[in-house]
Parts: sequence; C-alpha cells; structure tokens
Amino acid sequence: MPDRTDRTDENPRMQEVRQEIDATDRDILELLNRRASLSLEVGQLKRGSRDVIFKPFREKEVMENLRRHNAGPIPFEHLRSIYREVFSSSRALQRPQRVAYLGPEGTFSYFAGVEYLGKAVEYLPQKNLHEVFRAVHSRECELGVIPLENSLEGTVGQSLDLFMDFELYIQAELYCRISHSLLTRERELAEITTVYSHPQPLGQCGGWLRANLPNARIVPTESTAAAARRVCDEKGAAAIGHGKLAELLDLNILARGIENLPDNWTRFVIVGPQPSDGEGRDKTSMLFSLPDKPGSLVSVLNVMAVEGLNMKKLESRPMRGEKWRYVFFVDVESDLAREEYAALLDEIRGHCQSLRILGSYPTGPYIDVSAGTEDKGAQAAAPNTMDTPDTPGTPDTHANVAPNAQRQG
Repeated sequence: MPDRTDRTDENPRMQEVRQEIDATDRDILELLNRRASLSLEVGQLKRGSRDVIFKPFREKEVMENLRRHNAGPIPFEHLRSIYREVFSSSRALQRPQRVAYLGPEGTFSYFAGVEYLGKAVEYLPQKNLHEVFRAVHSRECELGVIPLENSLEGTVGQSLDLFMDFELYIQAELYCRISHSLLTRERELAEITTVYSHPQPLGQCGGWLRANLPNARIVPTESTAAAARRVCDEKGAAAIGHGKLAELLDLNILARGIENLPDNWTRFVIVGPQPSDGEGRDKTSMLFSLPDKPGSLVSVLNVMAVEGLNMKKLESRPMRGEKWRYVFFVDVESDLAREEYAALLDEIRGHCQSLRILGSYPTGPYIDVSAGTEDKGAQAAAPNTMDTPDTPGTPDTHANVAPNAQRQG
C-alpha cells in the first residue's frame, strides 16, 4: 500500500511558519517582561502604602481597550483568559496576594476566585464564611471571595449578615454559571443512601434528588468540597459539587447537570478591607437601618426614585439583638462614591437610623466555572424527570446520568 503518512513536516512553508511562530513568541516574551518591569515599578511607587493591589477598574479599562483594538482572529474570550493571568502575575510581582475563600479546595468559591483573580495568587481555604470575613478584616488576607446570591435559591443570608459584623468593602463582582454533579465511590445510583452538600446546592438540585434518589438521606455540610471529601470513605454516600472534585479526589461522576434549572448562576463578590478607588464604577451596594415609624422605607426609596437611581436589589435582614427590626441591603446602578452624589447620600442618611456604603465597583463578567467538567467516559444521558412544574419558555432540563461511569483519575 502507498505510504499515506502525513508529511506536512516536510512542507517548506510549514518550516517557515514555525520559525515565524518562534520569533513571534520571543517578541511576546520580551513584551511580557517589559510589562512585568513596569508592574514592578508600580509596586515600588506604592511601597510603604497599604493600598490594595487589586484594581478592578483599571483591569476593566485595559480589557475594554483590548476589545476595541482587537482585529482578530483571536476571540475576545481567549484574550480575557490570557490577560486574567497577566493581571494575576502583575499583582503578584507588586506584592504577594493572599485570598480567603470558603474551603477546602474545590468549592465553587475556589473556582470563582481562580477564574477571576488568576493562579498567581495564594488561596487560603477557610472553614466557614465567618472565617473568610475575619481573615480579610484582620488583613491576614488581602481579599476574600464571597458567594452573595444565587439565581435559583436567592440570597446567601449569612453573607449579608456578616457585612453587619465586619467593616469590609466590595471591590468587584462576578457571575458564575454553576453546574452540579453527583460524586461518589459507588458505581450505581441504586447504591446511594446518603447525599451530602452545602445547603444551597441541595436546594438547587432538590427536584433531581426527589426524582432520582427519593429515599436517600440528605445531609447539609459546610461546603461542597467538604462533602466530597466526606464521601471518599463512606459506603453508599454521594456528594453534590463541582465536577472537577472527581478528578481531585478520585471519585466517580454518576450524574451531571443535576440542578433544577439549566440557567443557574451565583453572584460572587470580592471583598477587601478598604474601599476600592478609580473611575468607572457601575454599581454601589449599601446597608441601612430605619427608624420604627410608618413610611420610613418609602421615604428612602422616593429619594432614590427622584434622583433616577435604578435599584437592582432590595432585601431586608433581621437586626441582631433587636426583635422585629431590620437592616436593608440595596444595590443601585450608579457610582454613589462620586462627589455629585454627596448631597443625595446626606439626604438618604437623614431618613435612616444608620447608613453604610459597602462599595462602588464595576459590573462583573459572566463566567462559566463548570466548563470542561464533563465525564468523557460516561454513557448516554438519561433525562431528568424531576417533579417540578414546567416554566414557560424554559428549555427542558436533562441530567446526564452515567450508571457505570468510569472513575475520574
């Protein structure tokens, strides 16, 4: 038979292209080192100050400049991924960064931090959200990653409550698409008797659990990663969490995409010990309490309405130590840190018992932190027959069930 071996390596043009790529790589390396030198100079200019290295406004400005000047063919999302690590390296060169998150490694908070802040960061896992806030407040860590609300289950109440206990500020936000998997040592769904996870994922996957594991015991844990570690040595146990936990802990994935609805997003915020600076803030978050009299909330909302502020979120939380008193958490689409809003804030403050600005920050990107977690060895998907009512205009939800899925090694 004739030799059909691919002989592109012998093509003269292929050799020329490779040489051009090598030369281009050297040019890129030189430019990256030049950029790193400039970042080091910035760090030297800031030496001795307690200024936060993380500058989300500046990073957003850089990305917008790149978007405008990008003639292709490289897609903007690829550029964003590349520059995430460029920014991360630049920050680390200026000053090593420690970032607290709800651990252990493998939680959605961990993956959100990596996807937004990059890998040139020291991520320090904390056993609960209180410890995340404490670590940043004490300056043991420069930043913290906090889950704030979920598109299916609503606000993470503990996060809002902790803003009342710790004087921290929101530096940035990001929205992460969340997709849950069922992780276990077992080989069949029929072998599962107990399911562990954080309360939020348990709620997000309640329909699938009722349809597919109606007799399983449901046990809340402090995090999805802690749940996955717990099932490693427990017969008949499974955990709900990020699919990459299967690779980290050598577990099977029996089902993927088991959330109640496919469009499942969690809003995370990056918090720091002081307000961020810079132009280009898109949103402001604040906490306020009100006097106990009729119309007190309406008076605050009227001030915002007259000014034309678009409120994106309003939620009340019980005030600790005072029965039937509440603190209100508000997001508005405006930079209330600007001087032109000083009089407005004074007017709002006049209607409040207390008012605290939690931060002004740029609108966050939407990131799929579950990408690349599919079990390539899984068998054909089985439909999710969950017993929740259909939503008009919502695609059917399917959970990928693999009864004999191969262990993720």
